[in-house]
This record gives sequence, C-alpha cells and structure tokens, in this order.
Amino acid sequence: MKTHFDTPILQVALDFLNLRRAVNVAKEAVSAGVDWIEVGTPLIKSEGLNAVRVLRKEFPSITIVADMKTMDAGRIEVESAAKAGANVSVVMGEASEETIRECVRAGRNYGVKIWVDFLTQTDFADRAIVAEELGADFIGVHTPIDDQMRGMLPFENLRQVCTKVGIPVSVAGGINSETAVEAVNAGASIVVVGGAICKAANINAAVVDIKRALYDKRKVPVNLYKRVTDTDVYDVLEKVSTANISDGGHRLKGISDLRCLNEKVKMVGRAFTVRTYPGDWAKPVEAIDRAEKGSVIVIDSGGSGPAVWGELATQSAIQRGIAGVVVNGAVRDSSEIRKLKFPTFTKFVMPNAGEPKGFGEMEVPVTISGVRIKSGDWIVGDEDGLIVVPKQKAREMANLAMDCCERENRLREEILGNKTSLGEVIELLRWEKR
Repeated sequence: MKTHFDTPILQVALDFLNLRRAVNVAKEAVSAGVDWIEVGTPLIKSEGLNAVRVLRKEFPSITIVADMKTMDAGRIEVESAAKAGANVSVVMGEASEETIRECVRAGRNYGVKIWVDFLTQTDFADRAIVAEELGADFIGVHTPIDDQMRGMLPFENLRQVCTKVGIPVSVAGGINSETAVEAVNAGASIVVVGGAICKAANINAAVVDIKRALYDKRKVPVNLYKRVTDTDVYDVLEKVSTANISDGGHRLKGISDLRCLNEKVKMVGRAFTVRTYPGDWAKPVEAIDRAEKGSVIVIDSGGSGPAVWGELATQSAIQRGIAGVVVNGAVRDSSEIRKLKFPTFTKFVMPNAGEPKGFGEMEVPVTISGVRIKSGDWIVGDEDGLIVVPKQKAREMANLAMDCCERENRLREEILGNKTSLGEVIELLRWEKR
C-alpha cells in the first residue's frame, strides 16, 4: 500500500559523530515540531546501530529513518536496522536492482519501509521509475554536501522525479527556511533538513521557521545555512573569519609575518597585485588609480624597507573605494593610517620612504610568506591575520568556511548552555589517537 501525507513531513538529519550531541539536538527538534528523525550515516558509522536503539528508546513513537546507504547485502542490513528499531531503511539508488529488491523483501518481512536514495545518479527520473517498480516506499532526491559547497541544489532533479513516480519523494541538500518552499512547490512530500536545524544556536526557532515556510509556502529569511554562487562570495567572506576559512580549507595556511596597524579590522576584497623594488612607491600609487573599487592592493616590495605606502596613499585609496592594502615591506605614517581606520597589513613600520622610480609590475603573481597570490584572488584579513582564497575556488571555499562558522555557533551554544568545556562537548578523549 502506498503512503501519502496530507502535509509535508519535516525530517531532521542527525549527521553527528557523537551520539550524545545527536540525542540532545533530537530532543530540542522534536519538542519544536520535527516529524521524523534520521540517524545519519556519520552517526551510524561512528556509533553503530546502537544510535538507532538509543533514539528509539528516547522516542518510542516517532518515525526513525536509518540512513544505511546500503550498496550490498541488502537483506542483512535492512534486518539489522529493523531489529535496532528503525521504521525506514535507506538503500542507494546506485545499488544493483537485486540489492534494492532484497531490501524491499526484507522490509516487508521485518515491517520496515524502504527508501531509495539518489545521491549521484545522472538519470534520476528513469532510475526512480525502476525503484518504484521494484517496490520502494520512498524516493530520495539528494544533493551531496560536497556538491552543496559548490552551490548546487536538488530542486531541478526533484521536479523531474516527482512527475515520474507515484510514491512520496523526499528532498535533501541545503534546505533551510528560505528554500523549503521550493522543495514543496517542486513536489516533495518529505523535506530533510540537516545543518539549518542541527547547527542552529536556537533549534526551536529554526524548526518553527522551517515549518512555517512549509505550511505557508513562503520564504522565511535566514542569514546562515545558505550555500552561495560566485556572485555572493563577498557576502559570505564578510561574515566568516580567517580561522573559518583556514578550517574549511583543511587548515589552509595564512600569510604570516605581516601585522595589521588597526586593532579591530575586517578586510575583504579581490587582490590587485603589485611587484616593486624596496622603497619604490611609484607602482603602488599607480595601482590606486588602476584597481577597481573594493579591491585590496597587495604589494610585494621584497619584504624590506624603505616605506612604499603612507598617509597620502591611504587618503587616495579611500577616495577610490579601495578596501585595504597588504605590504610585504614597509609603511609609514602609521598613526594617521590608524585614525583613518584603513585596513593596512605590513611587515615593517619605519619613517623613511623611498623614491618613485617606476620599476616593477602590476597584476602579476606575487608570493608572500610562501603563499602565491594572483590578481582576482580574494584577500580576507582580520585580527588573526590574512588568508588568500584563490578565485577559481572561491565559491567552494566560502561555503566551506560558512559551514565551519555554523558548526562553531552550535558548539558555542552547547558549551555555554551546558556550562561545560569544548573537550566535554566533543568527547575529545574518545577521538585521540592511541
């Protein structure tokens, strides 16, 4: 018998490594109105099916989805999920037809519904028809998190699938209170939300906003949990820290040996590079007139003095709308630059300037502290220092940085709310190498 829902189902995806954190989030989410709980694949891999058992004990009457991501051994995996307390077990759309068929048979035997999840399938619609014919109870259209970081969303594939099958279709991948209405309008019966709930500082408010969006079929604005395209990179880089960018880039190295003249600063802009000789300030001043508004002028003057930048260059840069300057060398007039609050990162401060001889080049690659910078790359600076986001990777790195920022927001809330430490929250000792 096919399942139908009168209203959209809101499902929270618990993609944690720590069961305790997952349970705490689930309690808040269910209390706020979440309909189904998904035991995410990371949680199952980390904690085993004991995660399903614990959540079943905590929530005896709620639907629990075990995201097994089965690719083989369909019968035994569905049986194990069912015996642990799951109501739904997930098999991948890329699995063989026989594996999907075995999952369906086992599901009928053990009273578990089968969810066929399409994560990387290219022929979504045709394969969904096959899955329905094999006996699937649900079809899942799913944009992988790594593809979300490149700005991809699932809604076009969702529309195609919903026109081809008669069973309920779920959607997952970057859903928040702004995009939930797109999911419903495209035909989704089950809306799966991960980060927009699990990383929220206020889970109750997040769930209420998403459910309001689902039922009222209108967007509810949100500042976080959005994955951007190339046109929105600046907005994200303005919100995140250099530490977030480094973490998202697998501990990406920043530019060291330079310090900011201002105590509090945030600088974001595309690099306009200048290579000049020590003390030759002609090309740096020319760059002020050449660079586009919002640019960060990056000057490599060999890492030594005399100064190639000062107050008058700063005044000119402000008039031209330049976002900041980075000098692998020396600046002067530091007191006046501080008063102007112009973001200025430099290796040295000294009173003597050089002469405008006009040697050097503009818009050529430069290397500072071992970090290669090209014109057009994004430069982000704050109290922690400087970091470069290559222009060809800007969208992905911005999204990864935002993901790190969101995760930190949730961890901060757990530390403060539980009056505990970071080590306690993430169970640090458990994850140390032995």
